[in-house]
Amino acid sequence: MSLSDPIADMLTRIRNGSRVSKPEVKIRASKVCEGVASVLKSEGYIGDYDRIDDGKQGLLRVALKYSREGVPAITEIKRVSKPGRRIYSNMSDMPEVLGGLGIVIVSTNKGVMSDRNCRKENVGGEMICTVS
Repeated sequence: MSLSDPIADMLTRIRNGSRVSKPEVKIRASKVCEGVASVLKSEGYIGDYDRIDDGKQGLLRVALKYSREGVPAITEIKRVSKPGRRIYSNMSDMPEVLGGLGIVIVSTNKGVMSDRNCRKENVGGEMICTVS
């Protein structure tokens, strides 16, 4: 079975896993999904991730992060650019999520990065998702 949108599948698995307080979720591996997981880890939204070799495509094991009270670190994660409608933005038009408290994950020619790093590097690209 092929997925038409592996990024949306990844975001849905993370969203559903955090809602039921799972300690980790497993996602089909790809370079873009690994880049998204790397940004989520560097921004403090997930604990850690690693790649598991299953003899095929591989899996990403993502450890979800919670507060001491059990509140998930990711309260909302939304897909912005979809296969049927791609959304691109340059650095100056990049939206701020929750007044700068959330992030936009962007796929650029320099790799997948957060909106903060896009502003530092002065690059734009395809807006993958918003996280708050």
